[in-house]
Amino acid sequence: MIYYIGHTSDLDGRINRHNSNRSKFTKNKGPWELVEFTVCKTKSEAYQLEMKLKRMKNPNKAIQYLKKLNSSVVEHSD
Repeated sequence: MIYYIGHTSDLDGRINRHNSNRSKFTKNKGPWELVEFTVCKTKSEAYQLEMKLKRMKNPNKAIQYLKKLNSSVVEHSD
């Protein structure tokens, strides 16, 4: 399985572009489906998170990190 890590301001549009083979990296490697995402306050924060996840090199580790990050956001949003 191939995983893609990236940031965007249009999640649905990004997935549609990947699935319509308009992106060089993802072309002919789909169909793509969303596994996990998180919302960032700024583009800079999103880019920093993207780089952190890519440095992990292990997609399962990155997914678990996002799940943990998302669960802590939900717990603290009350």
